[in-house]
Amino acid sequence: MNPQPGTPDLSVSVAGIQLKNPIIAASGTFGYGIEFEDIVHLDKLGGFVVKGLSKEPMAGNPPPRLYETAAGMLNAIGLQNIGAKTFIEEKLPKLRQIPNIVVIANVFGYTREDYEQTIEILNEGEGIAAYELNVSCPNTEHGGVQFGGDPRSLDEVVATAKHRARRPLIVKLSPNVTSIAQMARVAQEAGADALSLVNTFIAMAIDPETRKPRIANVTAGLSGPAIKPIALRMVYDAAKAVKIPVIGMGGISTPEDVVEFMLAGAAAVQIGTASFWDPCATEKLTSDFARWCGEHEIARAAKLTGALKLE
Repeated sequence: MNPQPGTPDLSVSVAGIQLKNPIIAASGTFGYGIEFEDIVHLDKLGGFVVKGLSKEPMAGNPPPRLYETAAGMLNAIGLQNIGAKTFIEEKLPKLRQIPNIVVIANVFGYTREDYEQTIEILNEGEGIAAYELNVSCPNTEHGGVQFGGDPRSLDEVVATAKHRARRPLIVKLSPNVTSIAQMARVAQEAGADALSLVNTFIAMAIDPETRKPRIANVTAGLSGPAIKPIALRMVYDAAKAVKIPVIGMGGISTPEDVVEFMLAGAAAVQIGTASFWDPCATEKLTSDFARWCGEHEIARAAKLTGALKLE
């Protein structure tokens, strides 16, 4: 749909997928989408990424799994999910009843074969726009973060997934690496159609009274406004290193945050932790971003991408 005369054109394109605006709800913070349909108009969002899906259902880590920190949150959910097959049978049909939504399936595995088999299951589902390959989860015993932290392993798992995927492949990169630019290039050369970053930073918290970790898993992933400046720098570094689109995330909660990430090179953004303190944050942000663009006479939001002025 074309915007009305005088109103900003918020549409953006990522890996050939047209989004009505650059605001995407991040995986692990928006359930399977259906859980939010009573409070969020899902068709107002650019899109949303469902909880990480594995070949078989996963129970996740034992509690406590969440802890609020200064300007952020620790989580070690452990990728609890219903499994790819159940998602296709129970969740996807309900999502298909909602018009004009973009559903991205986040895919997780412990081995290359896990990723391959999960994607093959999801290939049979109608209504999925793309896959987001999670190679960067820092709070499971093995799997994701191993692939995301080693160039050779990343190359192998992305190439494997790309070979099987019938839809565009977005690779979600870990920030827990020496060079994000290097990992971005590896993912691109292995066949990624787009990148998303950053996932959470490995962190922890301790209760000084009990002398025990605040999280049962001991370490957890840190997200929220506390990581935004680092995430912004990493998006900037990755976007300069590759030619494929980059989706930025990390502590975004205001329209100004969205603009910063886009100026740094992001074609779109994902909103995560903000949905924990306000379940309607994603929809509100779409309206606030549209208002910001109007007030600043931005005719096309897509032109913000990479428009950072260095002089």
